[in-house]
Parts: sequence; structure tokens; C-alpha cells
Amino acid sequence: MSEDRTAATSLAHTVSDDIAARLAPVDAELDRRYPGDPGTRQPVHTVYVPADVFSADTVRSWGEQARDLLDAHAPDAAALAAVLGLPADLAGPVHDRVRAKLEREPVEDLRIDFEDGYGPRPDSEEDEAAARAARLVSAACADGSAPPYLGIRMKCMEVAVRDRGIRTLDIFLTGLLAAGGLPDGLLLTLPKVSHPEQIAAMVQLCAEFEKAGGLPAGRLGFEIQIETTQSVLGPDGRATVARMIDAAEGRATSLHYGTFDYSASCGVSAAYQALDHPVADHAKAVMQVAAAGTGVRLSDGSTNVVPAGSRQRVHEAWRLHHGLVRRSLARAYYQGWDMHPGHLPTRYAAVYAFYREGMEQAAARLAAYAGHSAGDAGVLDEPATAKALCNYLLRGLDCGALAAGEVARLSGLTRADLDRLAGRSSVS
Repeated sequence: MSEDRTAATSLAHTVSDDIAARLAPVDAELDRRYPGDPGTRQPVHTVYVPADVFSADTVRSWGEQARDLLDAHAPDAAALAAVLGLPADLAGPVHDRVRAKLEREPVEDLRIDFEDGYGPRPDSEEDEAAARAARLVSAACADGSAPPYLGIRMKCMEVAVRDRGIRTLDIFLTGLLAAGGLPDGLLLTLPKVSHPEQIAAMVQLCAEFEKAGGLPAGRLGFEIQIETTQSVLGPDGRATVARMIDAAEGRATSLHYGTFDYSASCGVSAAYQALDHPVADHAKAVMQVAAAGTGVRLSDGSTNVVPAGSRQRVHEAWRLHHGLVRRSLARAYYQGWDMHPGHLPTRYAAVYAFYREGMEQAAARLAAYAGHSAGDAGVLDEPATAKALCNYLLRGLDCGALAAGEVARLSGLTRADLDRLAGRSSVS
């Protein structure tokens, strides 16, 4: 006769049902607010180009200028290692990959600027610039010369420039539709946001354009640029940035920190406005917590120190930029803004070194995790950490720092395996 192994309990079955009913609205709310990362590629940077400077050969020109600077001031791995302090065994692969990247895909994300970088212009001039930008973007997407992501930064929702910003966005998007449709990598940036109602207005603007253009509801998303103190902390003491994410109704794609406007609004003098200033760290920490789990990504700002002039000045600017990018990466800000072609070599050098130096350890830990052991890494990882390890390798693969073959050799996992463990539905 078999033994009854049913465990004894004291609670009625209805208790679980009652709790499930009580928490059902909470479950739904958490699912809505915190869907998790979208599982798509995130560019490592955004290149910022004023609308009147943008041209059909902007991307190619940035790549050429960056390569020329690299060849002139760090022509080989040893020279790059000496400038940036890279280990000798890392410098070769990094230098080779940086130069290849500058030839193949120098810009991952391009933002055509109609705000501070463009300034106030006669309406007829800005109208033509917006229409021209749409034509150039459409042509680049058609001939394959466009970067993976691109779009515009419009003027903000403040009363003095609101109508102009709306009109520029309308002209740009209308031009894209007339030329064949919106590109998959389209990104729109809304600057100088100070109140959640400005985000709600942007949501309305997107919805109205979708209806006018016959687009699916929700097709248009936008980035929120955090560059006012009110966007971080409101007069009620609440974190405004969290309220803005909610007000976006799922359309917010990322938060971009505005280094100089935010620092100035905090009273920081020009000489000390930088990505690593304490006011920047505070703002970015609030952004990070507010965005966690929401699917809204983060981007750091930029440095205005340009690598130009003598070799000494170029090297000093490179060391500064490289150090700032490394600092951002360590703090889980995987994207930033680049203002000059000379920033590209150190952007990619910092990014590639970051992923390559940790590749073997991350792969070993994932191999052990997949085998349900501590392995040679000597670490028993939780599922959340395994997911973070997968995302680390996937980011390295997406930007070109790592090759699928070497990751598979070290981890025993294919790209599809990594996507699955990271919760990505497909390769992006």
C-alpha cells in the first residue's frame, strides 16, 4: 500500500485565492510600469550635429577625421596603450577593432540638432532645414549609408519655442513619410523638460501625428533629455523624472543627461561643468533608479574638451574622454554623447577595452551557470546575475568589441543562447 505523502497545512484553499484577487491590480500595475529592458541593441553613443552642418557625407566625414587623428597621434597599438594606459595584451585587439569600426560604422546614432546647436533662425530657414534633413535621412536609409539609429532633437516645450519645435518635428516626419516611411532606427529627442505635463503634451503630439499620417498607434517614441533641476526634483519633493516616465505612457525610449545645462542650472561655474561633478552624479543616480525596470534606457552626456591642436593637447583630451567614458560604463551608463570626430577613437577604445577585459571571466561564469556549477570561476551566480552577464557579452557583440566565435568558444553558448538567457526575444 502506498504511503500518503501529502503535506499537512492549516490555511484554507480560499486564502490563496483571496490574496490573488487582492494583488491582481498590483500585479497588473507592476507589469505595466516595469516591463524590463526591450532587449534590443543600444547604441554606445549619440553623435550631435547641428542641422545646418548636417550633410549627406557627415557620417563618412566623421569616420575619416577620426581615422586621420588616430593615425596621426596613436598609429599603432603601442602608441594607443601609452596614451590611454591600456595593458599591452589588450591594446592590440582594441586598436585593430577601433580602426575597423571607424571604417565600417563610425557613428552608431546620429542626432540632427535643431535646438541649442542650431539656435534661433527665421522660420523659413528652419522650415527648409527640417525638410532638407528629412530628404537626407531618407536618402541615406535608401542607399545604406545611414547609421543604425538617427533622428532629430527638436526645440523644447517651453512657451517661447514650443510652436517652432512642433512645426519642425511635423515637417521632418511628414518629409520622411512622403519619401517612403519612417526608418526603423528613428529616434526623437525632447530637450529641457521641466514638468510631466510637457511629456504628456509630447505624447499627444505623437498620437496626433500617427493619426494624421495613418501610422499605427504607439509607432512614435521619444527620448527625454534631463537638463533642468526641476526634471530631477520637483517642488513637492518627488522625483519628477519618475513621473515623466509614467506620463510618457510607454513612449519614452531613454533618458539623456544634459551635462552643461544641468550643471549651469545648479550654479556650477563653467570650469567645473563635467560628467563627473557631484551634481551630475546625483542627477544620474536619480535617473538610474527611476528608469530601472521600466524599459527606458540611460545615456550620459558629453565633454566639451576637443582633441585638437598639438599632440600633447590631443593626448590630454583623449585621456580625459577615455576616463569619463570608462567611468560611465562602470556605473551602468552604456551610452553617451560625442560632440566631435576626435572623440570617436576614445569612445570606441574605452568601450572595447571594457568588454574585452571582462569577456573571459563573464564567459566562464556563464559556462558554469549553464552547467549548474561554480566552475573555474568559483562563483555560484543567481539568475539575475547570469542575465547581467549575458547582457554584458551581448552589448560587446552589438558594438563590435567581441566576435560571436570567441564568445562561443569561451562560454559554450551561441548568440541565440545568450539572447534566450538574457530574455531577448530575437537578435537585434
